[in-house]
Amino acid sequence: MGKVKAPAKVPPNLAKQRLRTVRETSAGGLMVSGLDGPHEQRCAALIGRVDRRGRMMWSLPKGHIETGETAEQTAIREVAEETGIEGNVVAPLGKIDYWFVSEGKRIHKTVHHYLMRFTGGELSDADYEVAEVAWVPLAELPRRLTYSDERRLARVAEDVIAELVADPDRMAESEAKGARTEPNAYEKAAAARNQKRNEPPPAPARPRRRRRRGRRGGGGGTETTSENRGAGNSGGPAAHAPPPESGPHVAT
Repeated sequence: MGKVKAPAKVPPNLAKQRLRTVRETSAGGLMVSGLDGPHEQRCAALIGRVDRRGRMMWSLPKGHIETGETAEQTAIREVAEETGIEGNVVAPLGKIDYWFVSEGKRIHKTVHHYLMRFTGGELSDADYEVAEVAWVPLAELPRRLTYSDERRLARVAEDVIAELVADPDRMAESEAKGARTEPNAYEKAAAARNQKRNEPPPAPARPRRRRRRGRRGGGGGTETTSENRGAGNSGGPAAHAPPPESGPHVAT
């Protein structure tokens, strides 16, 4: 199927900042009603979120891959959580990746998108992250979707739908593949990264303290080090400095 992928380049304004870099992997996509019907009756479910400027931003539902999930299962679950409707994965549409900064982290996010068939439920904006939900005719998606990468993905979906509707056997075969339940190595690794994304970064290594030589006086004074300062005049052996701690280790 078609692929939509933006260059995974770090914007110059992000590259100059010393931020912890985190990789995140999500899945979602285009839940379509009337998939087997006439083109003019096909609609897709979109979610709306309000940005900091008060603008409504329309996009495709999506969310992080969780432990034990395939990307297809994530897409179905996230659509259900964010819109209240259910469906089956019919075919992959491609992936989008981009960079952004959030909570002091530089995030490289990859989102796998799927074409999904609506099977039941009613649209709901009960999810706290969603301001509005709506069924939008496929022909209007290029005008309604806020992000250019998702607009391109919607055009890819039109071609994929046309190919599958013209060949019912191919559609049935593709839909059967989308029902897999065992995550592969990539999905397991992605889920592990997602699980760690909110963990605090490891503490930086503590630098080793250098010894400083004392000045030799006429009386043949002993050598002084930074480790035995404050040990008094007992003449006892200097305490050893502790070993350094282990060092730390990161959006179509």
